[in-house]
Amino acid sequence: MIKKIPKGKVATYGQIAALAGSPRAARMVTRVLNTAWQKENLPWHRVVNSKGGISLKPGHGYELQKKLLKKEGITFKEDDCIDLSRFLWVSAESPN
Repeated sequence: MIKKIPKGKVATYGQIAALAGSPRAARMVTRVLNTAWQKENLPWHRVVNSKGGISLKPGHGYELQKKLLKKEGITFKEDDCIDLSRFLWVSAESPN
């Protein structure tokens, strides 16, 4: 599911978990990204928390993720979060 997130859009950890069939497994999505993003060529930077924020800490990937998202045209609000009403990816496979 992570590979399907298009450029210029983001998905939340919980959204990916739900699409994978485990709506309560958002932390598992984090583990998958930590262990397999490079091997599987996953667009890890397009996955954010439920508030549209970057979960990585400054100095530990935060700056890189923000830079990659901005490069795709994603903007941040004053609270440093992404406007999910504008940038959230809506998959055809999303549960309603």
